[in-house]
Amino acid sequence: MDPSLDTWDFSSPLISLWINRFYIYLGFAFGISLWICFQIVIRKQLFIFQDKNSKDKSVPKATRDLMTNGYISLQKKDILVSGVKIFYGSQTGTAKGFAASLAEAVTSLGLPVAVINLQEYDPDDHLVEEVTSKNVCAFVVATYTDGRPTESAEWFCKWLEEASSDFRFGKTYLKGMRYAVFGLGNSAYANHFNKEEEPFESTSEEESGTEDQQNLNSVVDVEDLGKIMNCVKKEKREKEHQEEKSTLVRNAVKGEASERRAMITPALREALTKQGYQLIGSHSGVKLCRWTKSMLRGRGGCYKHTFYGIESHRCMETTPSLACANKCVFCWRHHTNPVGTEWRWKMDQPEMILKEAIENHQSMIKQFKGVPGVREDRFEEGMMVKHCALSLVGEPIMYPEINRFLKLLHECKISSFLVTNAQFPVEIRNLKPVTQLYVSVDASTKDSLKKIDRPLFKDFWQRFLNSLKALAAKQQRTVYRLTLVKAWNVDELQAYAELVTLGNPDFIEVKGVTYCGESSASSLTMANVPWHEEVVHFVRELVALIPNYEIACEHEHSNCLLIAHTRFKIDGEWWTWIDYNRFQELVQEYEDSGGLANFSAKDYVAKTPLWALFGASERGFDPKDTRYQRKNKSKDISGC
Repeated sequence: MDPSLDTWDFSSPLISLWINRFYIYLGFAFGISLWICFQIVIRKQLFIFQDKNSKDKSVPKATRDLMTNGYISLQKKDILVSGVKIFYGSQTGTAKGFAASLAEAVTSLGLPVAVINLQEYDPDDHLVEEVTSKNVCAFVVATYTDGRPTESAEWFCKWLEEASSDFRFGKTYLKGMRYAVFGLGNSAYANHFNKEEEPFESTSEEESGTEDQQNLNSVVDVEDLGKIMNCVKKEKREKEHQEEKSTLVRNAVKGEASERRAMITPALREALTKQGYQLIGSHSGVKLCRWTKSMLRGRGGCYKHTFYGIESHRCMETTPSLACANKCVFCWRHHTNPVGTEWRWKMDQPEMILKEAIENHQSMIKQFKGVPGVREDRFEEGMMVKHCALSLVGEPIMYPEINRFLKLLHECKISSFLVTNAQFPVEIRNLKPVTQLYVSVDASTKDSLKKIDRPLFKDFWQRFLNSLKALAAKQQRTVYRLTLVKAWNVDELQAYAELVTLGNPDFIEVKGVTYCGESSASSLTMANVPWHEEVVHFVRELVALIPNYEIACEHEHSNCLLIAHTRFKIDGEWWTWIDYNRFQELVQEYEDSGGLANFSAKDYVAKTPLWALFGASERGFDPKDTRYQRKNKSKDISGC
């Protein structure tokens, strides 16, 4: 055997070729291995999020925005969080909605999440468990009336407040708990805006220790939750105001003023339209009262027909301002309308408001043409508006051009019945003559008024008293309107009597509250609605405390009675009705004289018919009409 065959000849061209190829393959394999290792490291350290144009839509838009814009760190952290618990305290559902949106965003990050109503959570039994559970606790809490927590979060906040000063718990009781607090509120409550977040959060920090809040070495920490929540809020706000911004842009192009926004937002428009409103311009509305429909059919009119002789089928219920300074527990509209303490919106002209209000009202009346039971004579009369009830919703006296609006009504020979919530005394003093001016007196003490009307003004009680004093200076017809809410304001007789002395009204309407169904904005139930005989009993006791007043009229159907000053009892007969033609003559003389030819309530009275008087067998039902009994009275919701 040739010895040369047992020895590698590295100088051989063939051997050199094989060696070169070996090193090339080895380098290529090493490069692939290195690339694979690099990819493994990268995939371990980064979250792989799909591009916004990806077909995978499982991640919510709010979360994708956070991830693509760098709000959430892409560096993977050691996961020391077992899950996220989102607690909410909601009154009207806003906080609950934010909690659900936050839960959706957290779920997309791969963590277990639970949404808990604070009303159903017992902190005594369970809150300390969150210290060792490795959960992040997010609290979404709303500030409600007067800077207080919502009813659902009231007990939890009270527990925190008491526990913070209870030596049995100690300052380390919740040490180690990881949490975040998100506050919600209505900016209209300037002095108390988002106030509930402060004691809520400070109490938590005092108990748990802020240093432990920084130990969240997790994919989802408090900071991340905050950014997610802010993005969710931002997306919701942008969606709600998209139409409003478009309007502002259009106005700017047209050269119109765009510094003030419209009162009617897209969400408000949707809510009120569902309730049957015909919206006018940017802050007004008109709605067909059920008593208008009733009288068109010859089924009877409202209590104002019984007490004052209006023709319900010719009455237009409207308002030039959907905004209000109160959030009354018995609000018919369940607080779908905006709130405010001053006019901060763009303003429409009164000529346009009145023109469209009449047109919309007539359009709604036209829908009853040919409807079975509608009387032809009343249909024709209904097309000609004779009365205007400025009591639809909101606070009409807030409208800066309310006096011009009233003047236009009177020029059209339309009477004016204006209702105010007694929070604008200056506007009451400056108000020009109206056919009848109402002030809502929903309670007689500061505490009960705060509880029932839930006013925005901090000095609401003084404003209320000043409004009653301003009413006393009016020459035309004035009315206190008392709404009785059983177990809330029916035991304050002496205080009511003192308020009557303060305002010296011509009339006092006492009406049992109307239950308008369940609402998250109110705790009112059918148990708070007094029976008619209970209202009668209250009125009898009140009259006994106020000299020169007697019970004059009754409208059983509306659960309402009228107390009148004895100056309207002439020669033993009541004259509570109104001579509307005479009023129009007097108000015209007033305008022509520049306000010098003043006139009083007794100058345009008319005699009250016997059937309308208290004690009559008709109980306030006009015998010209036919009483109609609904099969389901629980759905019988009274009008104005």
